[in-house]
Amino acid sequence: MSVTDEIKSRIDIVSYIQRHVPALKKAGRNHKACCPFHSEKTPSFVVNPERQTWHCFGACSEGGDLFTFAQKMHGWDFKEALRELAAEADVKLRAQTPAQKTAADRLDTLRSLVKTAAEFFQNRLEMDDASAVRQYIRDERGLSDETSRAFQLGYAPEGWNWLLNSLRRLGYRDDDIVEVGLAVRNERDRVYDRFRNRLMIPIRDERGRVVGFGGRALDADEGAKYINSPQSALFDKSRLLFGLDTGRQAIREGGTVVIVEGYMDVIQAHQAGHRNVVAQMGTALTENQIRLVAPRHASKIILALDSDEAGQSAARHSLEVARQVLRDYAGRLSVDLRILQAPAGKDPDDLLRQSPDRWDSLVATALGVADYVIDTEMAALPEAPSMPEREALARRVLPLLLASENNLYKQDNIQKLSRRLRISERDLMYWSRENLPAERPKQPQAPVEPPPEYWEDEFDAIPPEAGEYEAPSNSAAATGIGSRSTRAIEPYCIGLLLKNPNLLYMVNRKLRELAGDDYELLRGPLCELGVEDFTQSQYRMLMAHLQESMAQDDREPLEHLGSALDADLRSEFEALSIEAPEAVSQSMRRNFQVDLNDIFRRRSFLGRSGNSEQDELIGRALQLRLERLENERVEMQYLQEEAQAGEISDQRQEDLLNAKIMLSVRAKARINRAVSQVSLRLQQTSIS
Repeated sequence: MSVTDEIKSRIDIVSYIQRHVPALKKAGRNHKACCPFHSEKTPSFVVNPERQTWHCFGACSEGGDLFTFAQKMHGWDFKEALRELAAEADVKLRAQTPAQKTAADRLDTLRSLVKTAAEFFQNRLEMDDASAVRQYIRDERGLSDETSRAFQLGYAPEGWNWLLNSLRRLGYRDDDIVEVGLAVRNERDRVYDRFRNRLMIPIRDERGRVVGFGGRALDADEGAKYINSPQSALFDKSRLLFGLDTGRQAIREGGTVVIVEGYMDVIQAHQAGHRNVVAQMGTALTENQIRLVAPRHASKIILALDSDEAGQSAARHSLEVARQVLRDYAGRLSVDLRILQAPAGKDPDDLLRQSPDRWDSLVATALGVADYVIDTEMAALPEAPSMPEREALARRVLPLLLASENNLYKQDNIQKLSRRLRISERDLMYWSRENLPAERPKQPQAPVEPPPEYWEDEFDAIPPEAGEYEAPSNSAAATGIGSRSTRAIEPYCIGLLLKNPNLLYMVNRKLRELAGDDYELLRGPLCELGVEDFTQSQYRMLMAHLQESMAQDDREPLEHLGSALDADLRSEFEALSIEAPEAVSQSMRRNFQVDLNDIFRRRSFLGRSGNSEQDELIGRALQLRLERLENERVEMQYLQEEAQAGEISDQRQEDLLNAKIMLSVRAKARINRAVSQVSLRLQQTSIS
């Protein structure tokens, strides 16, 4: 039994969810309640005690097992959920090596040190010699005592060794104090306090642990207004967002995060009730900071940087970074990036203190990337720009305006630029294509005839629009795709992804292609391949680790993945990463041997001229998605029957379920057609 299976065997999902959703009540074979992740009046959140799963059939359209619920409820990543649930279930995780334990103990010591320093600074703020600092916080910054305590604001007094001596008395070593950036060692080996006569602002990581400090100068003659902790084992500003620990819940509930430039902007916003505001650490947004909030907590990012030249420069630089994120991940992360433009001469801190009522309207009217880019670039043009000047501007901004894979937005952005520059849309489209790689000619595809019994599988659904729903031909059955146990397909798909993680992009691209411009399909039944497409715990865990490895930039995905796995998962990883059917068979404990033999026999065709490992994976992954949709459909049909059989018919719930069922039907039809086309290609190749 794997670690996750053991944890789930000890923690009943119904009991766990009831702690966080007290209204969860038994309804037939399931348990139901209003979804804890969005506002609703009619219960659409269902927990199945037999399968130990949950699913929201309302606005969320999400679901999973004990681990996915804990992650979504608490904002944890998979490692955090594993650690916390293991502790609750009294399940021991893999024992640390001596080197790992030494490193972990070292980090604990450093965390204890900076936490203690934060308490020293906060206590010093309450002393008599800090009365002027308290007055500055209240009168000039407009912060209440409650806000000051909530953010643990403190004071570093004048002098060279106040903090150093205080920490020494507790037994902390100078080397550790220097390492976390609380002290400095000069060339003569003298150690002294880094922060002196400054308002101290503790900086916390996503989990609320103090990792560093920002020090605001209290002397107007001080050279640097702000100084931060230096890079250390605890503090990495490119991977931190100030205020995320206290704002995470509000961001998750609203789906929107507002990113500002300074600590005081965040503190002022939270005091005013806008808890979805965080601050970037550094002069511009980084990809790692984007991934801290999207898609885990937010689907919309609003940049609200200072209105001065430096702030606008930072906004432009952030957009350059976001351009890469949008190009590589926009379709995958669904990030809606916008720019909040404050009135001239006002930064968010000033605005929130002087005109707090304007904040909501400014957030609501934040500009899209296209509008902001066009406006700022147009402002730099002369009054009567020449055609070469307009063409140069168009060529500069077109890559960013076309970064989205959604054709609807591309066309809208082209139209906006055409009107502003007085250049035809045809010319703009021609320029945008000049740098694109040439497309390979598409091969003619055999016609696909839907079998007449297709709609019998959809329990008398409403007839489709002409040409919308098409079903697979018998070629799917002929090649084995769609006809084999999905439990045997799961290790096959994971094995290919472990061998070549970049194939995941191809699968997700196929799902986006099937969804087209239909946002409901894209965020629902045709969303990216993920943990929910796998039923077996070990493969769900490997998929979660794989996604995490591809989201980080420090190492190659497989290198990061290998270092992140525990002993149980490592054996699965090693078995699935090689070509030997025997190893995979052993990892599945000899289950589904016939299905595995078929899969590996077909796999022998891959690598020959004309055969595509990518096509094979796409076909198998789509089969996993079909199985997932079928399971969800059964749940929805059951809920529909409940709504119809109730003493008081719930028409709103019934209509919502009908809409979701039809959405699932549309998705399945598109997937079936795609599976049949992939199967036909592979069948023709294997015959030839």
